[in-house]
Amino acid sequence: MAENPQVLTRPLASTLATNSVIRNTYILLSLTLLFSALTAGVAMATNAPMLNVWLILGGYFGLLFATNRLRNSAWGLLSVFALTGFMGYTLGPLLNAYIGHYANGTQLVAYSLGGTGVIFIGLSTYALTTRKDFSFMGGFLMAGILIAFLAGIANIFFAMPALALVVSTMFMLLMCGLILYETSNLVHGGETNYILATVSLYVIIYNLFTSLLQLLGVFSGDD
Repeated sequence: MAENPQVLTRPLASTLATNSVIRNTYILLSLTLLFSALTAGVAMATNAPMLNVWLILGGYFGLLFATNRLRNSAWGLLSVFALTGFMGYTLGPLLNAYIGHYANGTQLVAYSLGGTGVIFIGLSTYALTTRKDFSFMGGFLMAGILIAFLAGIANIFFAMPALALVVSTMFMLLMCGLILYETSNLVHGGETNYILATVSLYVIIYNLFTSLLQLLGVFSGDD
C-alpha cells in the first residue's frame, strides 16, 4: 500500500518549524543579552542612580505586556529590545553598588556571570540533547515563582536579611527548573513564538544572575 506523502511530510514540517523557532530564539536571545550588557555598561559609566523598585516593576510589566501584544509583528522585536535594554539599565546601578560595597565586588560580579553562563548552557544543552519532556514541572514552578515573588514584595516592606536570602535561594532554584521547562517547551513545540521564548529565557537569565550575585555577596563578599 502506498503511503500518503502528506502524512510523511507533516512530521518533517513540524520538525523544521521547531528547529526554526529554536534557532531564531537563541539568535535573538544573544542579541538582547549583548544589548542589555551595553545598557548596563552605560548606566555604570554614568553612575545612574538606583531606580525605585515600583518604577522597575511598572516598567518591566508594562513592557512585558506590550511585547506580548506585539509578539506577532515586527514591532514585537522593538519591544523585546526595549524590555531587555530597560532591564539591563536597571542592572547597572546594582552592579556599581556591589563593586563599591565589597572589596572583591568585581570578582563577585564575574563569578555570578560565569556561574549563570555555566548553569544556563549546561541545563539548556541537557534539555536540547536528551529531548526529555519537562512540562510536568509547569504547575510546581508557577506556584513556586508566585510564592517567591510575594515573599520578595513582603521583604520590600520588612527588609529582613534572612527572608531576602531565602527569596534569592528560591529564585535561583526555580530559574534552574525554568531553564529545563522552557527549553523543553521549545523542543516539543509547546512554544512556537520565538519572541515570547526569548523574553522568557532572558528573564530567567536575569533572575538567575541577580539571585546568584546576592547569594555570593552574602557568603563570599569582603566588606
